[in-house]
Amino acid sequence: MSGDKDRLIENEKNPTKLYGDCEKNQNERRQEIGENSQSSQTQIDIVKAKRFPQYVATITATLSAFASGVVLGWTSPISKELENGAYHNISINANEMGWIGSFVTLGAMTMCFPFGIICDLIGRRAALLLLIIPFSIGWSLIVWANSLLMLYIGRFITGMAAGACCVAAPLYTSEIAQKEIRGTLGSYFQLMVTIGIFFAYVVGKFATISQYTVICAITPFIFFIVFVFQPESPLYSLKKAKVETARNALLRLRGSNYNVDSEIDNIKSILESSMQNSSSIADSLRKTASRKAFIIALALMFFQQLSGINAIIFYTSDIFSASGAKIDPKIAAIFVGGFQALSTFISSLIVDKLGRRMLLISSDFVMAFATIFLGLFFTLQDRQLVSKDTLSMLGFLPVVSLCVFVIMFSMGLGPIPWAISGEIFTPELKSFAASSAGTFNWFLAFLVTKFFLELETDIGVDVMFYVFSIICFCGSLFCYFVVPETKGKTIEQIQKELEG
Repeated sequence: MSGDKDRLIENEKNPTKLYGDCEKNQNERRQEIGENSQSSQTQIDIVKAKRFPQYVATITATLSAFASGVVLGWTSPISKELENGAYHNISINANEMGWIGSFVTLGAMTMCFPFGIICDLIGRRAALLLLIIPFSIGWSLIVWANSLLMLYIGRFITGMAAGACCVAAPLYTSEIAQKEIRGTLGSYFQLMVTIGIFFAYVVGKFATISQYTVICAITPFIFFIVFVFQPESPLYSLKKAKVETARNALLRLRGSNYNVDSEIDNIKSILESSMQNSSSIADSLRKTASRKAFIIALALMFFQQLSGINAIIFYTSDIFSASGAKIDPKIAAIFVGGFQALSTFISSLIVDKLGRRMLLISSDFVMAFATIFLGLFFTLQDRQLVSKDTLSMLGFLPVVSLCVFVIMFSMGLGPIPWAISGEIFTPELKSFAASSAGTFNWFLAFLVTKFFLELETDIGVDVMFYVFSIICFCGSLFCYFVVPETKGKTIEQIQKELEG
């Protein structure tokens, strides 16, 4: 027993070694520690840290993303009614309708950087709970709107909440998750966004416009009620020297049998090393690994937004009509929204098995071919290069291409950029990096939302799809040559790989 005590004392002094021991199999641990059954059981308990509490915490945190998805999806099922003045007798033309959609992206873009600072000042959990304020104000303006200006302001403020959520939720998730399930939990952000959009499509189809808006306005309160009971991120607590708070959080998230002290010592080691090596964000950005991480995060957001997903969603009803299918545009939107949610869920199940790079590369590559076939079909149709009978025979092509595109986007390029952005940065850069990536993403979303129709009119919808195809091919090459695999790796391992 005295030898075991000496070994435990040594491990406490060297937490990195003990943390590494967790990754070895049971036989190797027994050889190093000895055959003493009590010591062996202690090590086995470390490996058997509970995962269910981490899933619960992640789901409740990303209900904020669900509420954000509802914000994004609100206009789609009721766009015709809004333009017809059916909502509180507010007159809205096509251009104003475009601004109602665009104000969400503008609000989101303006909030990412300030909220990154807020996350560092008051914590990830408190920042997420704070979202109830802009969500409530924004939806109140929309529910009781009596003018176009109130709709504009309401959409802008709910957009601020959505933008803040895309910074805080991935941060919180990446900091509470074990590395073995970090990819799965990291993909829940995008999954909840797609479920929120799907929810909006379904409710918008079957409820009146007023009932629909009130139901949408309730969703942030559901998030607040269930998330308020979750703990703060252990990493943030340790950054603020709140060791006991971090210990209690880890006990909640890992289970009572988990070796809490070992992980606390490991996190402390990471934080101390991070603070010693860089005293400011400017200093951190001088490192090769940090610069490369920024390039990767921003590039993935670029390829995500300019892949053509917004155009595919916008043209859903046209694609179904072109195929010869007589289908209600709202039903078509529900169909696509359901595909998105289901495919993103499948991605969350396999991302920690297949890895991030493989899903990103294959996602971009297949999407490139899907957009080529969509462009080809619209070239044949709009430029009248074939007869109507031949075009009718090819009616399956746009629908199949749409389905393949949505599935592959939702399995790779949709959720994974958010997960990777939470994995490749050191602690002192995480908030700043998440804010930068979120701002860039929403800026691109605004450009696509506001100016896509004008560009499509100038060059043609088929050419636009060809452009999207080129971007997807470039994205696949970028992921192959530049993006590292982060599956199952610690932040130190990822940083060393980025350093080359």
